[in-house]
Amino acid sequence: MSLVDLPDFAPALLAEFAVRSAERVNTPVIQPADPFLDMAGEDLRRRIFLTASETGANLCLRPEFTIPVCLRHIETATGTPKRYAYLGEVFRQRRGGAEEFYQAGIEDLGERDTATADARAILDASQILGQLLPERRLQVTLGDQAVFEAVIQALGLPLGWRKRLIQAFGDRAQLDQLLDRLARPQPMPGLDPETEALLSSGDEAELVARLAARMEATGYSTNASRSPLEIARRLKEKRDLAETRLDGTALLLLREFLTLELPLCEAPAALAGFADAAGLRLASALAPFAARLAALETLGADLSVMTYRAAFGRPLDYYTGLVFEIAEPGATEVLAGGGRFDRLMTLLGARDHIPAVGFALWLDRIGALRDGADSMRGPA
Repeated sequence: MSLVDLPDFAPALLAEFAVRSAERVNTPVIQPADPFLDMAGEDLRRRIFLTASETGANLCLRPEFTIPVCLRHIETATGTPKRYAYLGEVFRQRRGGAEEFYQAGIEDLGERDTATADARAILDASQILGQLLPERRLQVTLGDQAVFEAVIQALGLPLGWRKRLIQAFGDRAQLDQLLDRLARPQPMPGLDPETEALLSSGDEAELVARLAARMEATGYSTNASRSPLEIARRLKEKRDLAETRLDGTALLLLREFLTLELPLCEAPAALAGFADAAGLRLASALAPFAARLAALETLGADLSVMTYRAAFGRPLDYYTGLVFEIAEPGATEVLAGGGRFDRLMTLLGARDHIPAVGFALWLDRIGALRDGADSMRGPA
């Protein structure tokens, strides 16, 4: 039995989903944990409630709906395009808030016109919030994971560093720490002089032989999950990453990019100007960005009241392009958030590539604002 009451505005919310031809689906509260641990990102991983089955399989209380809805779609072999809506409880540790609360949202799977699907997700979330909170002023903030990835690739960073920066996208403090390390690389800690010398010499065969002998002598080899060759190559990769330095010009360009924050209508020109001035080829990432804005305008959106922030991301690892959030101006609590996750369906087991975009609504936060508006109005 639920310990949390269903919001009184749930019927109105379900009606909004129905108007948008989104089929409501339910997913089990108990979910396989591995997809969340592998794909959801560090921020969510550390807040999941984990358990295990009697066979030892990792399980968890449902911490969000995107992965369960996608798994359900794959398991039922339903064709696309398909729009799913959900409304139910999620369970995760929160600082200063309930650990069981309601979320609702829409997942849009298989729409090949990705620009229109992105625009529709943003407007659906905005319009639904507008219906539920008619007296509140709301701010839409957008970022783009694909544009950020294009910038760091154009700057020539090694793959390992690109992965680190992509995982930190949206966490400005962590990004700044990584950029500081790129500006002032430090020697890799914990290497003994013999291993350091072999890594410096590039003699992989000798390093593998030394590691194998050491593992055999300590009895570690019988329980090791990695071979001496895998360990040697991982040590080399970690050492190379530790010693990588981003030259001053490239570092300044990346920091300049991350400071971009302006009305969405001005973003295409600003990004094109940045790319031209920096000498970076970003056309493949900027074309979908511009197409999304054109689709928003076609659907009647006012881009001047939306904000583009280059450093803005969301704390889930599966996003690949558009990311957005909606909140009251100046507020820290998000009311709606979502984005595009084109790789997720394949990673979860879909045989074909399925483009996907969606958003979630935080119903407890919306309910608190509605209650505040009611108390301001007073009794009827």
